[in-house]
Amino acid sequence: MNIVKHFSPKLSVVLLATILAGCSLSPNYERPGMPVPDQFPGQGSSPAQSDGIQHTADLGWETFFKDERLKALIPIALENNRDMRIAIQRVEEARALYGIQRSDRFPQIGVNAQQTAQRMPEDMRAGGALSPSVTRSNIAGIGMTNFELDFFGRQRSLSEAAFEQYLATQQARTTVQINLIGQLASTYFTLRNLEAQKELVNKTIKSRQGTLNLVQSRYSGGVASILDVNQAKTTLEAAKASLAEITRGEMRARNALQLILGQPVPANLPPAAPFTSDVVMGKLPTGLPSALLTRRPDILAAENRLKAANANIGAARAAFFPSISLTGLLGIASPDLGSLFDGGNGMWSFNPVINIPIFTAGKLSNNLNLAEVLSDIAVAEYEKSIQTAFREVADALAGESTYQSQLEALRAQQAAAYETLKIANLRYSSGIDSFLQVQSAEVALFTVQQGFLQTGFDSIQNRIELYKALGGGWTQTSVISK
Repeated sequence: MNIVKHFSPKLSVVLLATILAGCSLSPNYERPGMPVPDQFPGQGSSPAQSDGIQHTADLGWETFFKDERLKALIPIALENNRDMRIAIQRVEEARALYGIQRSDRFPQIGVNAQQTAQRMPEDMRAGGALSPSVTRSNIAGIGMTNFELDFFGRQRSLSEAAFEQYLATQQARTTVQINLIGQLASTYFTLRNLEAQKELVNKTIKSRQGTLNLVQSRYSGGVASILDVNQAKTTLEAAKASLAEITRGEMRARNALQLILGQPVPANLPPAAPFTSDVVMGKLPTGLPSALLTRRPDILAAENRLKAANANIGAARAAFFPSISLTGLLGIASPDLGSLFDGGNGMWSFNPVINIPIFTAGKLSNNLNLAEVLSDIAVAEYEKSIQTAFREVADALAGESTYQSQLEALRAQQAAAYETLKIANLRYSSGIDSFLQVQSAEVALFTVQQGFLQTGFDSIQNRIELYKALGGGWTQTSVISK
């Protein structure tokens, strides 16, 4: 059998459509080295382990956070926060863009029907004056248009670039979730800290009001001076001013919490846990810097963008080579619409087009230069993301190693300040010292108490930042190592 004789245009289209892989002109991808030390400052040589948890990124937020009220707020924020919704839709956008780019690697086949009418002068008619002045043709069939044979991998490289951008967007969505949970926790504990500060100030106002009443009684009895009364009023009014400032901050924190939730704060929330360091998990497994490469979504996204830039170099290189596109139609044709579907009207057309770039005024070379420059930028951005992650973890670890000793020192200072105030009151009542000593002791105690609360809050915030920096917060429940 003569194969060439029976090789129809339809069969040739199908055969050519199977030759899609082609070759790739993209550079071989190699992950850049880590531009950071092998160990975090102050850490040992082996990855940390904690209660079977492989890594902080495997630690679900339900395990990390102990406050039931906060754990009830997190799903609300994930559902209603507008930044989260935008991030989810960005993923869908990137998925659609990848699908559009990927479709260019395959033939686009559709049903085509068209009618052509043409009028020519007598001296240009094929049959001369005897031919009709107006000719018509009707064509219907199945065909494809401008399908590019990807011999040099241009479409393949563009599809790979779109896919990597899609993956980067997925990682960006995970980053948004981690940051959202961290922001919600930070705002929630800010509110809890301000509530604790407010309780402290109210107790202080009550104590200083009692002191003022005592001094006024002594003044009425001729024992104390008007200076003592004014000093007592000064410390009392200072506490009232602090109360106004804290109340303002509390109101703003509630507004911020509502914005993060994307809705009003529900009234039927579980009771809040006592505001201590136990509201978050105590010790976190830190691991080694190399673990950040596979755990932090922002680093993974930066690498996806680097791979996309690498693929774009392949597409820019392929543009220097000839491109072949095919247009074909298989169907029926007739000069009269009424006889279009009669027998014997079968037709086909097959139009390959080859384009060989000769002179482009530097467009192709500049496109390649641009792709290479963007790839270099992507490398730098990838390395910067690693350095930023390393710095964030190192800063949080510095806090973990120092906050406890600071809190212990403040606790001892607070006890000493209590004793100082007690002694100052006794010496004032005995007429040994002036009221200035009592005033100084009250101010010192209040300052230490505020500092203790603030440092405890800062230690909680630091642990949240460490949790985020190590890639935690993107799962609800923990992944336990086997």
